[in-house]
Amino acid sequence: TSPVLNLNPFFLLEDGPDQKTATSQVGRAATLVFSSLKFASLLFTESLHPDLFRGTPLCMAQFRHIFGSARIPIQSGGKNERDIVTSDPDSKHMAVLCRGQLYYFRALHDDGAVALKEPDLVNILEAILMDSSKMEESERAKRGVGVLTTLDRGRWALVRESLLKQSDHNKAALEIVDSALFVLVLDDFAPSDIHEAAANCLHGSYKLAADKNEDFYQSGTCINRWYDKLQLIVCTDGSAGVNFEHSAVDGHTALRYVSDIFADTVVSFAQSITKTIYSKDHIPSHLNAPVRADGSLDTRPKRLEFEINPYCLEQMHYAESLLGDQILANESYVLEFKEFGKTFITGNKMSPDSFVQMSILLAYYKLYGEFVCAYEPVLTKRFLHGRTEAMRSATPKAKLFCECWCSSFPTRKEKIQHLQDAIKEHASIVKECAAGKGVDRHLFALKSIANKNNLPVPDLFDDSGYKKLNHTYLSTSNCGNPSLRLFGFGPVVPDGFGIGYIIRDSGLQYTVTSKHRQTERFVNTLARYLHEVKEFFGESEKIVVRNHRQSSQEMEIDNFTKGNEPDVSPRNKTKVAQDMMYADAFDDMYGETTMMDRVKRRPSVDAKKLANIGLDLDLDVVSPGGVKRKLSAGTGRGEYQNDKK
Repeated sequence: TSPVLNLNPFFLLEDGPDQKTATSQVGRAATLVFSSLKFASLLFTESLHPDLFRGTPLCMAQFRHIFGSARIPIQSGGKNERDIVTSDPDSKHMAVLCRGQLYYFRALHDDGAVALKEPDLVNILEAILMDSSKMEESERAKRGVGVLTTLDRGRWALVRESLLKQSDHNKAALEIVDSALFVLVLDDFAPSDIHEAAANCLHGSYKLAADKNEDFYQSGTCINRWYDKLQLIVCTDGSAGVNFEHSAVDGHTALRYVSDIFADTVVSFAQSITKTIYSKDHIPSHLNAPVRADGSLDTRPKRLEFEINPYCLEQMHYAESLLGDQILANESYVLEFKEFGKTFITGNKMSPDSFVQMSILLAYYKLYGEFVCAYEPVLTKRFLHGRTEAMRSATPKAKLFCECWCSSFPTRKEKIQHLQDAIKEHASIVKECAAGKGVDRHLFALKSIANKNNLPVPDLFDDSGYKKLNHTYLSTSNCGNPSLRLFGFGPVVPDGFGIGYIIRDSGLQYTVTSKHRQTERFVNTLARYLHEVKEFFGESEKIVVRNHRQSSQEMEIDNFTKGNEPDVSPRNKTKVAQDMMYADAFDDMYGETTMMDRVKRRPSVDAKKLANIGLDLDLDVVSPGGVKRKLSAGTGRGEYQNDKK
């Protein structure tokens, strides 16, 4: 299976806080990369603050695999074995993809200190952008090795093996990419709307062009990717997102990384405002990593080229064509609902996550008249090496709710009661899953043990009921906070929907994807239901200006005549909040849990090899004012030279 649309989820970040860099590709990328390197530095020195959930520490084991990791397809004896994840805990360099071409540069010192400052990164990225534009677009499209990571895993294993056997140079080049901290993707593209922005982060853009012989080639951003690794994507308009390899890292872990780097950009911007009044440290940074840009390291960028044989060149063409089919078969639509959010939902004594789950089930039922299997992951990181448990949202009370709400006979009060009952049942099961009392992962583990040890697999797993349970029409996940605008992923079955959502205080964000389904119509049906809910419950958040002489007795009578409005006093809100349970980790439908014992420590890349592989970009970068600066070894900051020409 290809990771595109079938495995890798994405985040779309909110716009940057500093308007000077928010709409600049290089400026935004340099800011996010600098914060990412500080995050990686703290991980290297084991100084990162641990995750907590309501005061309870969570397992941090997944953070070992967020940087310096790659999913590797394995070919052995002519057969494709299960992929492995390799991790280099001593990784100190990062990779850059720009117009399909690969670059890398050293970014951390041996002791983990950050070796570059933000202006240094700006100069490096400008040099990469300039170098990547030298090759003709049609030629770049033919030599973008990253497109091979979109192939079916068995096919990618064969092509990768061919690349490795071609030369020691290819072997070293692949090792550099695999062991890089992460891949910065600079897209030559600006999305025209929120739907395009989501699609670009999920699978890239699709655009055909013709060369001088009138042969078509792919010029979209879909070939400017390396799906086996964590990717930080920045477009020409400064919009940014993350597409991450999900085998060893769940959404909650990736969200911590994204949240911290986004918050660091906010803190840096705030410090730039207040530094003239207070000291720079007046607003402390949560990513307080050491930065030592002293020029002792060679941080110049190097272009990474592969020796490509005819077989690999042919497979790259096929990979691009197959990827185009996948993209054209997929739809991505976004619903940014702003009428109400968490405050309204909790004010009416309902769990926000359970409320959203019911909205998804109801929208499908409204559209098709069917009550189908739905899946939601529940975080279990309170346990050692915990990942997720499967929550099945299609409960008996949820079915009654869908039938009642779509019927014209029940009263509004009865419909609201069925909604509240379904939400209570869902929230109760979520708590059991979070406490490790679910059954799905336990059964899956037993099946995996049987397969691993060549034992007979029980008949239960071939039962039609079990297969129906695991045909997930509605694959859903709640993952987000104020740093994100969107979160999404592809459907897990050909006739299903992939639905990522973010719950805000005053809004709900849905990203819905499907293959050959009426995605836009589903989103519109979802929006209509949410408007119905607002109408049924009334505007409980509305503030009413009263006469100061109105007595407390009159207020009680007023409340009674309104029909016993919910008690949303601070006392009651506290009780409601204690009953809330959120499932905020991305789903694990693909069997990634079986890969944890196959996560391997990658031998560290030899520093000498890093220095010798690739072409130095010792380039002149000319500023708009006609001033030339040359990237020098060590800092990448460059020396300015007057150029009257």
